[in-house]
Amino acid sequence: MNAQRKTLPLELHDVRLMAGDKPVIKDFSCRFDAGAGCSVIIGPNGAGKSLLLKLCHGLIQPDQGRLSWAGGTDPGLRGQHQAMVLQRPVLLRRSVHANVAYALKIKGVTAEEQRRRSDEALALAGLSRYAQRPARLLSFGEQQRLALARAWAVRPELLLLDEPSANLDPAATHLVEDIIREATAQGTKVIMTTHDLHQARRLADEILFLHRGRLKEQGPAAQFFEGPKNDLAQAFLRGELLWWRRRSIYAPDEARKDG
Repeated sequence: MNAQRKTLPLELHDVRLMAGDKPVIKDFSCRFDAGAGCSVIIGPNGAGKSLLLKLCHGLIQPDQGRLSWAGGTDPGLRGQHQAMVLQRPVLLRRSVHANVAYALKIKGVTAEEQRRRSDEALALAGLSRYAQRPARLLSFGEQQRLALARAWAVRPELLLLDEPSANLDPAATHLVEDIIREATAQGTKVIMTTHDLHQARRLADEILFLHRGRLKEQGPAAQFFEGPKNDLAQAFLRGELLWWRRRSIYAPDEARKDG
């Protein structure tokens, strides 16, 4: 990992994102520092988790507020130093091994190092035996693991993951989590979303709880799971359906503000 930070800290300053005339990310401010391991974003469906990741990666621009990467506001600062894996991975029409090697090639990695890192990433993802198979012939779960292995192989400073183990069986989920742990162990900052609270407990160093586009709570994972301060977060951990509890949990003024 390059000691000279190019992406972190990543800061969001009063960010608002609109879908037509409806705010979907609302007055959002937070900071992601280097060396803080894995930040896991949780919350009910429609909370804005995936949109937040896309904002952090510069795929979409806020309607109000700003983002800064390592103190600068130009998204180009982060281009070569962070990676994102979407729920539906996009793979090249090449072999499994070539998908990883090509990502390294465009980063200027030598041919010998391309082979070494590609082999290492595929082994960690449990895909070594499929190295010469066309990537698009893999199962969905295998494609997801390949996309994650490819992203990790380039050693990004920041790795953004949107539901990296959605719809995967326990064995595949275990492999995905191994890659995430290896990435953080090597100094990569991971920001990911998940609907799986058990996974959040296993992986998170930090939790961000979102509801209706607002950041309701952010803090150390152990502290959050021991007892969140926000009443909505408490209800979420109890497994309650927050959409129908909106009026009973929110104070009247906040309900109008979030509407």
